[in-house]
Amino acid sequence: MTRRAAALPLRWNTGGGPRRTPGPLAAWVATTAAAVLVVAPAPAHASPGGATAASAAASAAAEVPAYAAAVQPELDRLVADLAVTGAVVLVRSPELGDWATTMGTRTWHGTEPVTLADHVRVGSNTKTWTATVVLQLVDEGRIGLDDPVSRYRPDVPNGEHITIAQLLDMTSGLANYTEDLELNEQMDSNPGRVWDPEELLAIGLAEPPAFPPGEGFLYSNTNYVLLGLIIEQLTGVPVEQAFQERLFDPLGLGETSFPAVTDAAIPEPHPQMYTFGTNVETIDSLVLPPEVQAAARAGTLEPLDVTDTNPSWGWTAGAGISTAPDLADYVEALVDGDLLSPRLQQQRLASVRPVDPDDPAGPGYGLGLARFGPVYGHTGELPGTNSFMGHDPVRDITVVTWTSTAPAPDGEDPAVELARAVIDELYAG
Repeated sequence: MTRRAAALPLRWNTGGGPRRTPGPLAAWVATTAAAVLVVAPAPAHASPGGATAASAAASAAAEVPAYAAAVQPELDRLVADLAVTGAVVLVRSPELGDWATTMGTRTWHGTEPVTLADHVRVGSNTKTWTATVVLQLVDEGRIGLDDPVSRYRPDVPNGEHITIAQLLDMTSGLANYTEDLELNEQMDSNPGRVWDPEELLAIGLAEPPAFPPGEGFLYSNTNYVLLGLIIEQLTGVPVEQAFQERLFDPLGLGETSFPAVTDAAIPEPHPQMYTFGTNVETIDSLVLPPEVQAAARAGTLEPLDVTDTNPSWGWTAGAGISTAPDLADYVEALVDGDLLSPRLQQQRLASVRPVDPDDPAGPGYGLGLARFGPVYGHTGELPGTNSFMGHDPVRDITVVTWTSTAPAPDGEDPAVELARAVIDELYAG
């Protein structure tokens, strides 16, 4: 789990076929949606895993869009099968209707439901913040995409051949520090440890590179910790201040924050965050043994509460905090070009390329921006929380999901599975 830090999922589908059949690339149009949410309240029955399953029948007086009524049973099934404690789904679509639903509770086998106002750690969605600030500095002429990283960090091995763009789009070849065994052991034995970004970078740089710069794709958190340090070097302020002044304040994201490395707190309200299996147990595979999966689904295996784990190990690769409405506002601004010059925004969009060259319609990645079928955005996962944010500028559709359990015992990303189900239904016509 730690090694992934919300790793980009390598499967996506926008139709009714197998999950590994990706959907087509959407064209780009700059539009923004206003949202008035229709919230389907959760009924009182609980799933075996402790989640309270919301259903279309429980929407009572609320007028639920047709797609929402159709997809709710599948969401209920996923929440139960993936042993999710709490989950939120938010959709904005002027064409099909805005909708949000909450499923489950704030604590395992609890009674207090999660809400849209709940704060969660958003994992690698943080990477889009880091990339956007770097690109703003490009707009300001303070750094260049083709600059060698050695110009800013001469200690990076082979840094004269690694560009800033290659850090952003995961083609630098730098090893992923979160795959380090000792780091994972520390995460399990000392979850409150404060990790210094330089310490994280040193772990990543000590490992041999996966490939020469530009000759492959490796989703590496080392790239984004390095970019965070470069942001601080160029701006002269802590990166949390740069995020606040450049992103959160201009967009009015009052419920979004990036904690200092010493801060392990989550603003209220928030759910507890859970995972099954330790970091060391899942360093090679997130799939737990069948008997563990069965017990988790049955609700008889108590998960590990990782709410208070210090997220400094993820830093600018994954330590951010937000809510579903704030993520929706943000991803719309991210995709529609509200944060960069038109020229650089177009360059960013054009940078998105298939992660697998043999699957041109599959998930893509570019300058801190991912594509999943018809939507652009990112995913995020830390032990205990998984999130998805995506916006389709062609149809002006926004989808945000999060779960307070991650990964699922079978290794799946539960919030991504919820998002996939919703997007399949939205595009079914």
